[in-house]
Amino acid sequence: MTAVSLFKHAAFPLGPFEPYAGNPIMRPLGDSWESTNLYNPAALVVGDHVVLLYRAHAEDIISHIGLATSDDGFHFEREAEPILSPEHDYECFGCEDPRVVFIDGTYYLTYTGWDRRMAQLCLATSTDLRSWTKYGPLFEDFDTFATMDPRGHNWSKAGVIVPFQMQEKWWMYFGEGGIYWATSDDLIHWTPGTRDTEPMYSPTPGSFDADLVEIGTSPVLSDNGLLVMLTNGATRQVFDDHVDVDYRCGQIAIDPANPTKVLARLQEPWLQPQTFEDTHGLISNVTFVEGLVFFKGLWLAYYGQSDTTLAVAVHDPARPWGTEPRTG
Repeated sequence: MTAVSLFKHAAFPLGPFEPYAGNPIMRPLGDSWESTNLYNPAALVVGDHVVLLYRAHAEDIISHIGLATSDDGFHFEREAEPILSPEHDYECFGCEDPRVVFIDGTYYLTYTGWDRRMAQLCLATSTDLRSWTKYGPLFEDFDTFATMDPRGHNWSKAGVIVPFQMQEKWWMYFGEGGIYWATSDDLIHWTPGTRDTEPMYSPTPGSFDADLVEIGTSPVLSDNGLLVMLTNGATRQVFDDHVDVDYRCGQIAIDPANPTKVLARLQEPWLQPQTFEDTHGLISNVTFVEGLVFFKGLWLAYYGQSDTTLAVAVHDPARPWGTEPRTG
């Protein structure tokens, strides 16, 4: 396909982004299913609203996916009950970390099914964002940490579907640890393009993503490549009972004419832990981006703060790199 931009205001690297002064924009609520931690949202524009599909849980740490809407991108009204909850053995301890795309009247939701042993990339579809058909784990015998820290069993969390075809196929980029790709003819059945020992993109030694790269938001076709937001990790220090982490946000550009080729990598993070919420929580020192929309002239990137609260960062295309962006 021809690399024609789907957005007038998108080019790699996208930014700069500035955290919204009113963050967090959503917090845990009451004594409900979302009472303890609320984070890691998918995002899309539906009509004249931004819709977030977010992960939350109570003290049991069994995650569900909720829905919230906003007419300005900053102030959200949430629905009382989750739209997706654990039902099957492969997700019995959580439906986690959603990403969503809308294609030809159907919403395709990728999420992590967690059984406290395996984190598996799963798929569900809907026509109304509330009633979902689940298709279960997408890949078998695939470990996205195979070249770094093998899990010894299925581990394939984190996946984003490209919202248009390339080379007459549907494409998905997925992985935590390394980044991989898969293709499909029907958006339901997916085939990895390589073995798990052959990632298309891996961590960069000595950099802010030295220990982990993970798919972030749904891709955007920009003027100079298919832009993919990432969440990148580096281990600060290992203790007896935990690992002190530092999760920052990066970007890569992929060639739409050669969808397995990474054209460029942002050398510095565009977002990193800096506020109290970013540095204190269930897992501290985490900015975890999963949602990106263009809404009312602004790019809005939604992210989890230390697996505890939900925030947004803003990029104004009228204010390029080297100038101060406005924050809504």
